[in-house]
Amino acid sequence: MEPDSAIDFPYTPMMNTALKFINSTGRHIFLTGKAGTGKTTFLKSLVLRTHKQVAIVAPTGIAALNAGGTTIHSQFLFPFGMFIPDRSYAESAAEGANWYTESVLARRHPLNSTRKQVLRSIDVLIIDEVSMLRADLLDAIDYRLRAVRGNFKQGFGGVQLLLIGDLYQLPPVVKREEEARLQQHYGSPWFFESKALQRDGFTFIELDKIFRQRDDAFISILNKLRVNSPSKEDLETLNTYFLSASEIEKLGEVITLTTHNYKADSMNMRALQELNSASHFFDALIEDDFPESMYPVLQRLELREGAQIMFTRNDSEEGIYYNGKLATVKRISGDNITVHMAGSDKPYTLKRALWENRKYHIHATTKELEDEVAGIFSQYPIKLAWAITVHKSQGLTFDKAIIDVGESFADGQVYVALSRLRSLDGLVLRTKVDARVVSTDKQIVSFDSHHNRPEKLELEIRSQQKEFLKRHVAKTFDFDNLVKEIAYILKGNQEASLDDKNMKSVLRQISDSLSSEGENTVKFREQLRRMLEADQLDDFLVRTMKGRDYYRAMLWDQVKLLAHHTKEMRSVKRVKGYLSDLADLDQLLTKKFEEVDKVFHMAETIVKQHDEFDFTLLSTERASLRAALELEIGVTPNGKSKVKVKKGRRKKKGTQEKNTYDISLELANQGLTVDEIAIERRLVRGTIESHLAKAVEGGHISIFKFMDQERVERIATALQEMEHGFTSSELYTKLNGNFTYGELRAVMNHTGIKPASIKEPKEEPGDS
Repeated sequence: MEPDSAIDFPYTPMMNTALKFINSTGRHIFLTGKAGTGKTTFLKSLVLRTHKQVAIVAPTGIAALNAGGTTIHSQFLFPFGMFIPDRSYAESAAEGANWYTESVLARRHPLNSTRKQVLRSIDVLIIDEVSMLRADLLDAIDYRLRAVRGNFKQGFGGVQLLLIGDLYQLPPVVKREEEARLQQHYGSPWFFESKALQRDGFTFIELDKIFRQRDDAFISILNKLRVNSPSKEDLETLNTYFLSASEIEKLGEVITLTTHNYKADSMNMRALQELNSASHFFDALIEDDFPESMYPVLQRLELREGAQIMFTRNDSEEGIYYNGKLATVKRISGDNITVHMAGSDKPYTLKRALWENRKYHIHATTKELEDEVAGIFSQYPIKLAWAITVHKSQGLTFDKAIIDVGESFADGQVYVALSRLRSLDGLVLRTKVDARVVSTDKQIVSFDSHHNRPEKLELEIRSQQKEFLKRHVAKTFDFDNLVKEIAYILKGNQEASLDDKNMKSVLRQISDSLSSEGENTVKFREQLRRMLEADQLDDFLVRTMKGRDYYRAMLWDQVKLLAHHTKEMRSVKRVKGYLSDLADLDQLLTKKFEEVDKVFHMAETIVKQHDEFDFTLLSTERASLRAALELEIGVTPNGKSKVKVKKGRRKKKGTQEKNTYDISLELANQGLTVDEIAIERRLVRGTIESHLAKAVEGGHISIFKFMDQERVERIATALQEMEHGFTSSELYTKLNGNFTYGELRAVMNHTGIKPASIKEPKEEPGDS
């Protein structure tokens, strides 16, 4: 059965390779795979398995909704039309045109502070359904990221890309009026023609285990259809499943996959009207921001008793249905809709499902990237299902289907249609498959054969890890962008009302502190580079740790100074723009503090070839530091998380919002596991563990509610054996990395045995 749960989803070797590239390199990745190889499930599980800050986008509203992200145009505030990667185009020429340039983006479509902070915080940008992404739009993303992050030396501003999709399925759309102009700049519209991606390069990883099909003969035929090389015998095998129109009429509870929208729509409406029963209408419940382009099913659903329907999502609560499961409506009474699943007489009462439109923002206290619910769409997760287009069937799985591809007009349509089925046993052909309608874009076949080199991935990852370490430490111990940001703020706030000596002195004091380290950081970065080049890895780790400790203390002093200054400026009138600039600077400083805080553990994990990148303890300590700072300066933390809405009920106005720790605690007390809470809350596992560890310390939950006794006892035994003044990392090493930092913290809180507090060293990073 095709996997549908990110909680217990077992990773294949190739998935583990992809995860390793993401966690320990900065290399862009194109992750592909045949239909049914688990690309979507890998995407949804990734948030539990990476230490990096991740944002998910997709080319269309529906694709973004399915991926759990937002649309590219919404996230990057792009106008509609073609992006021209040529600075020589005059901005005035774009007036009323269906294209735009870097200059047009900068002047006419500037980003607000919130969007800037989000784009500055991300480490990995995931683009799902990348086959629909045009090369020009990817170049627009490159420019936007480089500009907003102030990093024009690296493609995409230093952000790593994870591009997910199957090029043998949905192609990019090019309007007729855009074709000639696009051809002036790109060899084809496919994303891999992007100038930025060609400059940076990428790693091609193909998932190779098929979950949907088990029939080797069927898989073999599908693989050959995919690359446009089916044999005469393959087509003859397929055509043995052809049935006449009269034979098809006798079939019950089966869906037809056809090539054109008008065919599917007319078949559904005709079949519905032929039913000898009354129509009932059911309207979706829509709250807040949920654009029509993202509606997952019809806003107004028309049903009749006897109607054939299909579920459009997986049942994550009871597992009764899956995306593509057929059923028949048996009884409608008011809002109660009773159906029988295909092949069963057991009744099931439909329940409304919730879809959430989520948007990214920066948590007010931790300054880390989070997503929140911006709008909700509630409707029965079904659609009429006598017929569906091949295009809209992508991602669905059918036990049985009538395939009507005699008028196939696009590359890959025959392959996509047949690959929806679990086996040949479920195949019914309305029209025979002719070799003339089996087609694949030759450019894609060539691209695939040229880049798919699985035997070279292990060697490549070693090389990329070393390159990543060099770039990462160089970037971490470089404060030039912060100095430039302060200069930009001072230059942009010269009004008389802001000509305040205190204002200028504070920012200049921060700038001077950062600038004074310039010579030291240059020497220090060069020292680290030489050690890496000479494979002096033990010395490299020692120096990295000292650099982390020194610069962490220095940066935290600047964060505190800025926080106090921001508080003072809130009492000054007419400084809204300046306060917005200070918020941007605060986020940049906090991000740099995070990078420095993590750099040693990152380097140690890569150098020692560990697989677990667990920064939970560091993240928890930073959050505590920030909370203590806000308490110190008298600012009330407003970094609250909304309760996730379920079953159509919204939190009543006027009721107090629960904080993020309480929500995790409540879900744990309801019996959810740590992974289930992480999936539910769309947070990483480590964050949930830190919440529950804090709850253990406060006596609000038993540790055995989320950890089994054996694991608790193993950690407790190790704690008893630790010497006085031990550190958390020493405990982690003693247990061979078999436990997360969140688990260690929970057991330490449970036993009362804690590590020593670490004092900041005073030496400079270059000292020996």
